[in-house]
Amino acid sequence: MDGILNILKPPGMTSFDVVAYLRRLLKEKKIGHTGTLDPGAVGVLPVCIGKATKTIEYLTDKDKEYRAELTLGISTDTQDSYGNVLKKCDVNIEKEEIYKAIMSFVGEYNQIPPMYSAVKVEGKKLYELARDGITIERAPRKVAIHSIDIVNIKDNRVIFDVVCSKGTYIRTLCSDIGEKLGCGGHMSFLVRTRSGSFKLSDSLTLEEIYEFSKDNSIEDKLLPIEKVFDDLERIDLSDVEAKKLINGAYVKLKGENYKKGNIIRAYDDKGKFIGICEILPIKGSLLLKIKKKFG
Repeated sequence: MDGILNILKPPGMTSFDVVAYLRRLLKEKKIGHTGTLDPGAVGVLPVCIGKATKTIEYLTDKDKEYRAELTLGISTDTQDSYGNVLKKCDVNIEKEEIYKAIMSFVGEYNQIPPMYSAVKVEGKKLYELARDGITIERAPRKVAIHSIDIVNIKDNRVIFDVVCSKGTYIRTLCSDIGEKLGCGGHMSFLVRTRSGSFKLSDSLTLEEIYEFSKDNSIEDKLLPIEKVFDDLERIDLSDVEAKKLINGAYVKLKGENYKKGNIIRAYDDKGKFIGICEILPIKGSLLLKIKKKFG
C-alpha cells in the first residue's frame, strides 16, 4: 500500500495512537503521521503509508488551519482545558479590545513552546519534565500567523479560525492573547480543519477506515502521493526527458516562465508522477534537477 489517508483524529487519542491502530489494522509497518495533534484536539491528521512516508518531511512543513475556542479569565498549566487551573480572573473587557488584542498576533511573532509539549531540550521532551514538576526556560521560536478570522465573541469565550505556519501552538496563542488582555486565558476547544491540501471535509473516521479494511476497499481511499505537492507548478516531460531526470541527469527547460530556485512537480509522458525537482541556473540556462524521486 502506497498513499495517504486523511484521518479525522478523534479526541482522547494521540497521533501516535492513530498510527499504531492503523499499523495493526492494515498490517503495514511503514506508516507515519505528518504533524502531532494534542490528545484532546480533533481534526485532520494525514497518515502516510508505504512510499508516501517519503513525503512526511514536506507535508509537515505545510501551513495548518484551525478553529479554536479561547476562554478568557482562566489560566491553566497546560494552556488548555485538560490542565490544572493556575489563576481565575473576572473578565470585563469590551469586544473591541478583545478583537484588537487577537488581531495584533497576525504576522510573525516569537512564541515560547509550552512545557506540556513534545519539543525536545537536551534530548528530553518538555512534557516529561513537566510531569516531574520541572519547569525550564524555553527559547522562543518564530512562528507565522497568516490570518485570524473571529467567528464569535460572547461573554468570556471567543471562537476564531486561524491559518498558521508549522510549529505554531494554538493553545500558546490563546494563552498569549489572555496575557496581553491582562486576564489570562486558555484554549478550551480545537479542531484542525486543514493540513496543507488535506481538508476536514474530506477526512475519514477510524470507524470508516475499519469498515473499508474489512470489505477490502481501503486502497480505493488512499490519496496519491503527489497530492502533497498540489500547490507546486506542474511540468510534463517527454519520455527521453523523464528518463534523464530519473537517472539523475539535468533537463534543460524551454520557455521563460520558470524561475531559478523554484520547486516543481514532474510527470512523464504518460502522466505518472516522477517527483519534485529544483530549477537551477547553470551556464546561462535554467536546468531541471530531481530533488526527491517518488516514481
